[in-house]
Amino acid sequence: MPKKRSEEKLVEERVERAAEVAEAREAETKGEKTEEKPPIPSKVRKRVLSEKESLLLSIRERVRKARPRFVRQESWRYKRLEGGWKRPQGIDSKMRHQVKGVPKLVAVGYGSPNTVRGVHPSGFEEVIVYNVKDLASLNPEKQAARIAHTVGTKKRIDMLERARELKVVVLNPIGVKSVEPKEPEKTSG
Repeated sequence: MPKKRSEEKLVEERVERAAEVAEAREAETKGEKTEEKPPIPSKVRKRVLSEKESLLLSIRERVRKARPRFVRQESWRYKRLEGGWKRPQGIDSKMRHQVKGVPKLVAVGYGSPNTVRGVHPSGFEEVIVYNVKDLASLNPEKQAARIAHTVGTKKRIDMLERARELKVVVLNPIGVKSVEPKEPEKTSG
């Protein structure tokens, strides 16, 4: 059921965005000025990679696509067993004996190359950043910042501005809504 809700929400957002675009086009044809929203970056700037690094990233992607979904033995049969991986232990286990037609076991060969493990698809090494000071310690040539989910909107705006100054790539810049100053509340005495 939750999938339907999220799909409905996506459809609603798309319809709203289409309506906004249509209104903006109408206003442009009439010659009116509309409120412009800052463009949301759809793609992260890619790092210039060496031939070896780009080859290893493509190998990692190929291995990832070929990797089977590792499931716990009999988890599809019993509700009480969770689907996460757990190595089969039984002496007659078909899965442990790797019989044809039975789910695969976790093995070293399914891993990605060591040098590109943990590297973002853009080629940058991801570093989680919690404050503006953390941005200064990054190497913009090799590292990209990912703003921690616990960071609030005000600090996030400051971090994005500082990252732009330092020319550091931010992997998750979205999430900042336009912040309007609150009017002081009037108290009647």
